[in-house]
Amino acid sequence: MGQVSHEQADLLLKLYDLRREAKLREARSWYMAEFQANSPEELMQKYPPNSTQNAQMRMVIGYWEMACGFVNRGLIDDEMFFESNGEFWFVYEKIRPILPGLRAMFGNPIAFKHLEAAAGRLEQHWNRVAPGMAEYHRKRLAQMREQAAKAAH
Repeated sequence: MGQVSHEQADLLLKLYDLRREAKLREARSWYMAEFQANSPEELMQKYPPNSTQNAQMRMVIGYWEMACGFVNRGLIDDEMFFESNGEFWFVYEKIRPILPGLRAMFGNPIAFKHLEAAAGRLEQHWNRVAPGMAEYHRKRLAQMREQAAKAAH
């Protein structure tokens, strides 16, 4: 385990406190249960600008991008963060297939770079402490997508 400072622990607790805010909690619940887009175009069609869902999506992705930025800059120890935060991996995984298209659509080649980098390191962590965990979760997400597609038809 890495050397963790009181400041790092305090920042992690502050991030946790932000996660408990009612609007963010509602947005996180929606994102995990409902958000699904197979292309940037589908994303914009299903969750158009100025819609509640678009705001919720941006709130969730923005929160985790910020939190992962803290970790990526060394303000919070990776291992300590990974031990208590896996949700960001799921947030990232839901946009991973369309990430190149999102970056092109926004004209921002570094969009979501903190989520991407932290998710990659979390997978490395999982491979050390719980081999097969990423594959297991990817299968679960695929099953959830299939169920959502069946329910929509």
